[in-house]
Amino acid sequence: MTDKVLFKGGTILTLDHKLGVLNGADLLVEGSKIAAVEQTIEGVDAEIVDAAGMIVMPGLVDTHRHTWQSIIRGIGSDWSLQTYLQSIYFGNLGSKRRPEDDYIAQWLGAVEALDGGVTTLLDWTMINSDEHTEQLIAGLRASGIRARFAYGSPGEESYWNRESRLDLAAKAEEVKNAYFASDGELVTMALAIRGPEFSSWEATIAEIEAARRLGLVCSMHLGFGNWGAQDRSVTKLHKAGLLGPDLNIVHGNAIANEELELLRDFGGSLSITPEIEMMMGHGYPVTGAAIERGVTAALGVDVVTSTGGDLFAQMKFALQAERAKENQRLLDEGIMPEQVPLSTKQMLEAATIEGAKALMLEDKIGTLTPGKEADLIMLRCDDVNLLPVTDPFGAVAQAAHPGNVDSVFVAGKAKKRNGQLVGIDKDRLKKQAVEARDFMLSSR
Repeated sequence: MTDKVLFKGGTILTLDHKLGVLNGADLLVEGSKIAAVEQTIEGVDAEIVDAAGMIVMPGLVDTHRHTWQSIIRGIGSDWSLQTYLQSIYFGNLGSKRRPEDDYIAQWLGAVEALDGGVTTLLDWTMINSDEHTEQLIAGLRASGIRARFAYGSPGEESYWNRESRLDLAAKAEEVKNAYFASDGELVTMALAIRGPEFSSWEATIAEIEAARRLGLVCSMHLGFGNWGAQDRSVTKLHKAGLLGPDLNIVHGNAIANEELELLRDFGGSLSITPEIEMMMGHGYPVTGAAIERGVTAALGVDVVTSTGGDLFAQMKFALQAERAKENQRLLDEGIMPEQVPLSTKQMLEAATIEGAKALMLEDKIGTLTPGKEADLIMLRCDDVNLLPVTDPFGAVAQAAHPGNVDSVFVAGKAKKRNGQLVGIDKDRLKKQAVEARDFMLSSR
């Protein structure tokens, strides 16, 4: 049996600046990797996938998702950030999970992501015990998604306050040795730290240094709300010599332009979660200012207690929020806008290659470049909300939704085909998710 798959006749959005867009073209996968992208590929013994009438593009990359919250989705649809923190942290809902609840939550959340065309995510965790850690990892692995499992602290007040000196350094090394011996697996490790705005400076330094010793992406919530502008945390990190490409800053709504320039010059990415930021009171998304200054700006879904796990929606939210802000600025000056800021291509980059850079996976994913992993999705162009496709970037960033996702491949393996998830017992998934939700809610 051949390990080659040949995608024939698709509109291929490579997101590779050299390859660009190929219409009616072919893409060859060998094993887990992309072998070739050409106008026509002939004479290959391969399984044929008819991609005519399809957009073939890199899988979406979600750089910030609290995946375990999938089993209590919707509970926070009317929550502010303050209500969310008080409801999830500090001995509340987040502490009511059993290890088996975490397994099903991760499995459900990752399958939701795959169904919507997300092939890679960073899972920002809340760890209650060693048993919870094991089940959180197992649930991700069961789904077949590519993920950075960002090991985090418990949600208790002893950890989440600015005086807390408790740190994850020793535990992170233990988890890395126990579960992540190889960087070649689909699920690899990152570190989810509280950072200087939710723990002491000493704990922040200890955790960043631990992440670097272990070679991990280090992600933290930073620079938002009514404290973000005053704290100037990016400046403090820079003065301490701690900025680097392995630091991932989530939100950053209130950081100054000169701090964005520090991120560009000394390293660091931004995970922007536009829908949740505008809903909960983090502040206005910093998308345009970050992209304008050359910062690695990626997208995330964030808390699935309060929104769906759909990254197509986040592209639209980010794009229109930035356009609305700039248009209103001009209108307030008595000027009628003649052009809109940001492009749909830039949004698609934020959801693919920029996300890969933020997770330090750009050598593996994010573009359909020969030699990279075959993480790709196919969108049906003949669905009524997309046809006729005139501008494929506009179609994806402005009009597409998870229902248009025909096929999903991760490392060359099909996770969704012909609009249906592959190898998923949906009845079992539903039964276990409902049982886990009911247990958590009854334990409040």
